[in-house]
Amino acid sequence: MADTLIVEHAEKFRGKAQVLDDICLSIAPGERVALLGHNGAGKSTLIKSILGLTPIRGGKISICGAAPGSAAARAATAFLPEAVSFHPALTGREQLAQFARLSGARADVPALLERVGLSDALDRRIGTYSKGMRQRLGLAQVLLGQPKLALLDEPTSGLDPISRQDLYAIIDELAAQGTAVLIASHALTEVEARTDRIAIMRKGVKVADGTLAALSAEAALLTSIRITARAGEADRIAAQVGGTRLNGVSVEIHCDAAAKMEALRHVAALGDAVADVLMTPPRLEDLYRHYAKEGSA
Repeated sequence: MADTLIVEHAEKFRGKAQVLDDICLSIAPGERVALLGHNGAGKSTLIKSILGLTPIRGGKISICGAAPGSAAARAATAFLPEAVSFHPALTGREQLAQFARLSGARADVPALLERVGLSDALDRRIGTYSKGMRQRLGLAQVLLGQPKLALLDEPTSGLDPISRQDLYAIIDELAAQGTAVLIASHALTEVEARTDRIAIMRKGVKVADGTLAALSAEAALLTSIRITARAGEADRIAAQVGGTRLNGVSVEIHCDAAAKMEALRHVAALGDAVADVLMTPPRLEDLYRHYAKEGSA
């Protein structure tokens, strides 16, 4: 099955400054990709280019085989910006019904608003909505017409923890029905568990693209194993396994992914001298810090 979104060697300049530098990115139907990067890394420019709002100078972008900004691409794409804006005098029901008419989508508006947690506010004026409620209304707009591609820019902005969980459940539903999802976010802990792949940008360059496990191995990030010793055994454990003494009862060792099972076997051989073991693999925050720093590409 062909990829829904294909970005090939995209380049973009703002004056003499290059803001997109040879960007290649593809997303398959049903795939959830996190797009990470510091402010100014080029994430928003890339999204605007995919939407056809700003042209690229070199390369090519296609959505379901169509050019950005074309009628076919617009029909296939849904977009949720970080700061959504709706007419404050309209109700949630009226605004979503208007979007449905404009897009030609046949939609059960009350059911959609209930799905995003706005059933109690569907006939309230949007001007009375909180930021989180407006964000949920924007998500309901994304759900119209079962898009082939969903572009979500900081989608959890303004949402409380429960609403964040609900949002990612909806993203999972979109992916399950075949929607390709691109999520630009700074919420690393959230996207770590709810995306299939991670792409990281720095100063207009894509410096990483892959699964968390693959990128961790490529970056040679280490797994941490913290051993809690029984009383009087910390010195013996440290002598046998090496590592760093953290306090009077703990020893920490570090190893790469290929060596962690061997390290755990050594720990198990210590028997009753060990009270507890905590293994912490590389996290997305560690990965992001590695790839986002200068000189990592």
